[in-house]
Amino acid sequence: MDEHFIKIHKWLYPVSWIYGAVVVMRNKLFDWGIFRSKSFDVPVICVGNLAVGGTGKTPHTEYLIKLLHDKYQVAVLSRGYKRRTKGYVLATPQCTAKTIGDEPYQMYTKFSSVTLAVDEKRCHGIEKLLKLKEPSTDVILLDDAFQHRHVKAGLNILLTDYHRLFCDDTLLPAGRLREPVSGKNRAQIVIVTKCPQDIKPIDYNIITKRLNLYPYQRLFFSSFRYGNLQPVFSNEGGIALSLLTDTDILLITGIASPAPILERLGDCTKQIDLLSFGDHHDFTHKDMQQIRERFNKLKGKRRLIITTEKDATRLINHPDLDAELKPFIYALPIEIEILQNQQDKFNQHIIDYVRENTRNRSLPERKDAHQS
Repeated sequence: MDEHFIKIHKWLYPVSWIYGAVVVMRNKLFDWGIFRSKSFDVPVICVGNLAVGGTGKTPHTEYLIKLLHDKYQVAVLSRGYKRRTKGYVLATPQCTAKTIGDEPYQMYTKFSSVTLAVDEKRCHGIEKLLKLKEPSTDVILLDDAFQHRHVKAGLNILLTDYHRLFCDDTLLPAGRLREPVSGKNRAQIVIVTKCPQDIKPIDYNIITKRLNLYPYQRLFFSSFRYGNLQPVFSNEGGIALSLLTDTDILLITGIASPAPILERLGDCTKQIDLLSFGDHHDFTHKDMQQIRERFNKLKGKRRLIITTEKDATRLINHPDLDAELKPFIYALPIEIEILQNQQDKFNQHIIDYVRENTRNRSLPERKDAHQS
């Protein structure tokens, strides 16, 4: 792991202790039944983490959608972080990233057969989804709801970043943990995300010991896999990353950590200008001017603007984006690869849970469980 990546502000420890005491007491009140958790009669899978910042929740949720949507009617419920609406909103073709949030909008545009809604009150959101008569809901995926304990998910999937394992972190505000490490015990599955493709067998063993999971918890490791670049403003074909040799790139990111993308594109071309913003950044008129100026400074014969799928959702309807730049803007898709030849095992575990807990138990077992 990269130790320089983990910043612990030790002078904030006293505040973290107070914060931790409040969080521990809240969890105890749920554990003792004083605060109630509600169960539902459909399979509910929660994808979350202990830390703030990106651990890859959206790509992993998309992985589950791809795995399940052919056999089950999947509904996704998210908070809709940084949206400009309140309460329950069911995604429709009229929605934008501003009305439902950038990550939900990204999933909605990629998976037309999936029902997607946002609601900061997850119990209310689930109740609304279950009242929909068309389509009915077979399984619900909760995006970033591990701390939302008013819902008792049947299957909790906890993500932790390879570069910042929860066992190396500390509570907010000194570190980035939302709750103590003991919160991991609520998860049935733990996934170490963003692993390098060449991770060594000894690293698997070291991390397994350090995470100190219980026998009932299953541990998996995953890595990002980047697809062909996709044009944001047209339906033309994609561009393979291998064809970026001698291409000047303006890389625009509004994510927690652009380093993995920068490293991957750096394998293809050395002419990269990074324009990095904060996670979920709301692009301004000034940002649009800066994008145009930085792109015009690129000197190569072939120039591209590359961004993430999440950032593309906030660019696509931006009124101040220069129309002349649109043909040059491409999004870089991210997919999840389960490592150690454990993909079949992971997929089957998810499918078994859904099949055993669905209201429609007559649905057959998925025969292509190895596919994602």
